[in-house]
Amino acid sequence: MTAPGGSARSLERFLRGLAARDASPHTIRAYRTAVGAYLAWLDDRGVDWRTPPRSDLRAYLARLTMTTARTSVAQRLAAIRAFHRYAVRSGLAAGDPWGAISTPRLPKRLPRVLEVEQVNRLLAAVDAELGAAADADGLHGGTATAIALRDRAIIEVAYAAGLRISELAAAELGSLDLRRAEIRVLGKGRKERIGLLGRPAVRALATYLDEARPVLLALRRSPGPDPAAIFLNHRGDGLGVRGLRLRIDGLCRAAGLPDGVSPHTLRHSFATHLLDGGADLRVVQELLGHESLATTQVYTHVSPARLRSAYRSAHPRAHRAEAKPATPDPATPEPATPDPA
Repeated sequence: MTAPGGSARSLERFLRGLAARDASPHTIRAYRTAVGAYLAWLDDRGVDWRTPPRSDLRAYLARLTMTTARTSVAQRLAAIRAFHRYAVRSGLAAGDPWGAISTPRLPKRLPRVLEVEQVNRLLAAVDAELGAAADADGLHGGTATAIALRDRAIIEVAYAAGLRISELAAAELGSLDLRRAEIRVLGKGRKERIGLLGRPAVRALATYLDEARPVLLALRRSPGPDPAAIFLNHRGDGLGVRGLRLRIDGLCRAAGLPDGVSPHTLRHSFATHLLDGGADLRVVQELLGHESLATTQVYTHVSPARLRSAYRSAHPRAHRAEAKPATPDPATPEPATPDPA
C-alpha cells in the first residue's frame, strides 16, 4: 500500500536511508508494506502522520492485534517505530509519537532442535535418494544422481556450518575454501562471517563440485555467464531460497521427522549440539553471526546435556548419595539397658 502525499515522500526518504545502510531487499520491502499501510490508514482518518493523537495510535494497534499474528504485529510496529525515529533525526517531525506506546510482548518460545540420531536419519534419507537415483538415471542422463549429490552437500553444509537458508542460497564458489574447510557468507545486515566445515561436509561438497555440479550446469539454457552460486537447480541456474526449502522439507518428510521441522531447525540443532559438546557460548555466537550474546543464550535452555552438567556441578544434592544408616558391627556388644529404679 502506498502512502499519500507528503508522507509518501518521507517514506521514500526513509527507505533510501535503509538501502544506504545495506538493508536487504526483503527488509526494505517489508518496511515499505508496514509503514505504507500505517500512513495510508492515518490519511484515511484525516490524521497528520507527524503528530497523531495517542488515541489513534492505540486504535491502530488494536486493529493490528485483531487482524494480524502476534509476530507480525511486532515486526510491523518495529518498522513504524524505525520510521518515526528516522523522521525525528531528519527533522521531518518534532517527536516520536510511539515513544509512550508499549508494544505487546511476544511469548518466548524455545527453538525446536533435532537429536543427533534424527540428523543421521535425515542424512540416511539423502543416501536412499542417491540409491534410487541410479535407477532413474537411465532415463535422465545422470541428473537424478547429480541432484542427490547436491542434496547431500546441502544438508551437510547447513548442519556443519549452521547457515541460514538465505545464506545457503547466496553462497558462491568464490566463498568456498575446501582446503581450509571454510565457507564465507553474508549474514543479516550484510555482515560477513566464516562458517566452518567438518570432514563429511568437505567430502560431500568436493564430490558435488567434481561430479554433480558440471552435470547440472550442462542443463543450463539461460543466456549470460554461468552462475556463481554453489548450489544449482535442475535447470542449471542458482538454487533459490524457495527451491532449497522445498528440497529440505521433502527430505525431512522422507526421513520421518516430526511436523514443524524446517530448514532453520538444522541451524538450531547446530548451535545446541555444539553446546552439548562443551563449546563456549561466545564461540557459538560468532559461528552463528549473532550480534548479541543474549540471542545465542536461548540455546543454553534447549541443551539438555549442558543443563544437566550445570545442575550436577552446582546443586549441593545433585550428585551426593544419601547417607545410609550405619550397620552395627556384630562383634561390638550392644550397650546395656539401664535397670529401672
